[in-house]
Amino acid sequence: MGDESGHRAALVASFLGWALDAFDFFLVVFALTAIAQEFHTSDAAIALSITVTLAFRPVGALLFGLLADRYGRRLPLMIDLVFYSIVEVLSGLAPSYRSFLVLRALFGIGMGGEWGVGASLAMEKAPARLRGVLSGLLQEGYAAGYLLAALCYFVVFPRFGWRPMFFVGGLPALLALYVRVHVRESEVWERTRHQSWGELGRAIAANWRLFAYLTLLMATLNAVSHGTQDMYPTFLQRDWGFTPAGRAALTALSMVGAIVGGVVFGLGSDHVGRRRAMIAAFVGGLALVPLWAFAPSLALLVCGAVAMQFMVQGAWGVIPAHITELSPDGVRGFLPGFAYQCGVLLASLIVYLEALFAARTSYATSMAMTAATVFVLAVVMTALGPERRAVAFGAPRSE
Repeated sequence: MGDESGHRAALVASFLGWALDAFDFFLVVFALTAIAQEFHTSDAAIALSITVTLAFRPVGALLFGLLADRYGRRLPLMIDLVFYSIVEVLSGLAPSYRSFLVLRALFGIGMGGEWGVGASLAMEKAPARLRGVLSGLLQEGYAAGYLLAALCYFVVFPRFGWRPMFFVGGLPALLALYVRVHVRESEVWERTRHQSWGELGRAIAANWRLFAYLTLLMATLNAVSHGTQDMYPTFLQRDWGFTPAGRAALTALSMVGAIVGGVVFGLGSDHVGRRRAMIAAFVGGLALVPLWAFAPSLALLVCGAVAMQFMVQGAWGVIPAHITELSPDGVRGFLPGFAYQCGVLLASLIVYLEALFAARTSYATSMAMTAATVFVLAVVMTALGPERRAVAFGAPRSE
């Protein structure tokens, strides 16, 4: 059974780690045009830096995930928090576009390492009966980070420009101290740990079919989230003429909807099942595409933004519980996180392609076509897969 002792501290640490990770990532989204102007390049070139960050996330998931299954969850999590904090501060000091691109690749390694380690730690400690709703809370650290990035952009950018925002991104290093003091190691890992690298490697290889499925599932999930979020502030600027303050305010409001959606669908998944809850969210998002992209008024634009992220992050809120439950005990630190980030890699070009297509049409048209396509793909991939709702971690598995 799962380790129910100390689950609150583990959840807090994992939530904050993911929130601050997302905060650092979305600073580039908000400051995209300003960074492009300073480096004398195009919006698409800075969008490519987002793609590079996403593409390097599997490297982090590979490194830190293997360490988490071999040496425990806590130490790799602390190392990762300090690493990506340092890289984020250095991003604010980048002297050129090329150096900025390299730093965003390094940040991708740190970002890729955090989720798998944090999610395995939190879900292994969570009571099985509450795994879905706590999964929603954990995953919405991402939306909370987006919200914090919007607030930082609103407060810092108009006064000081884009670089000081990245200095704020050094805060996650302090979270490592919290993990060191308050978070206990996963008892599930302690009971099921592998005694050698060879034993761990064989366990990973034995689950290659599950890994392939999870990678494709996470590719569609990442296409859904990045396809509806990353270029949204630029859409508000280019198609609606929003000021920096307006972009930050609407994005922040949409993330409130996202946080509520993650918790609601996560809670629902404890009762109706993980896949049913996710499919309901995807279908809801698909129905909202016309309002979200082509709203005829400001009031409806706001409603569409909030409702869309309620659905998108509603589906995502189920993910930490769903894919950690699908993963065997001995590879849970590695398999879900690495599959997640390989899915990110497969979906990483979506932002760049969106920007290129928007240059030929409009951001509204580009984003609407993208969203409709990826919602349908996500429904199909979710429906095709297995489910092990509320499975007992650390217990013998029956396949």
